[in-house]
Amino acid sequence: MAEKKARRRSLVIAIGGLHGTGKSTQARRLAASLGLRYVSAGHLFRKLAEEAGVSLEELSKMADEDPEIDLLIDEMTKEEAKRGGVVIDGALSAWMAENADIKILLTSPLEARVERIAARDGLTLEEARRRTLEREEMERNRFKRYYGIDITDTSVYDIVINTQLFDAKSTARILKNIAMEFLDSLKSRKA
Repeated sequence: MAEKKARRRSLVIAIGGLHGTGKSTQARRLAASLGLRYVSAGHLFRKLAEEAGVSLEELSKMADEDPEIDLLIDEMTKEEAKRGGVVIDGALSAWMAENADIKILLTSPLEARVERIAARDGLTLEEARRRTLEREEMERNRFKRYYGIDITDTSVYDIVINTQLFDAKSTARILKNIAMEFLDSLKSRKA
């Protein structure tokens, strides 16, 4: 048991996905259920927007012109991954935590994502759709330009889960089972 806790303390799980796939909710739940730290690139970005007194869309436009914004968040993410014992969520988490033990992509169709975002942010469906598509297009282009990363390339991930297929509790159970099976398989390989 002590060995499993020690392995868990060094575990790094990266959870990626587009906006509205449930990555922050699920990463936070997974971290809590495993006793790991939780780091969200999206929350870091939102915090920067709040501190600057601008909307997410405005900060996204600013980041399009100033690579330092993304670089700051990405460096913070890399440092957290190096410390271990963490679940990291973000669009680039699988790339920034390149040595993560498990890299999971959460997906969901656009309409389901738009509904979640509208409910979460108190927006109309039309406004949520417009903002989401605009923000994702800017990010897609920016990540390609800054890092040469194509965020539509899923080959960097170990596991892909469509969150529309399950309710939030079921998705959380699936993610925890994946992590626990991974830890058990490490023990088996050493035996």
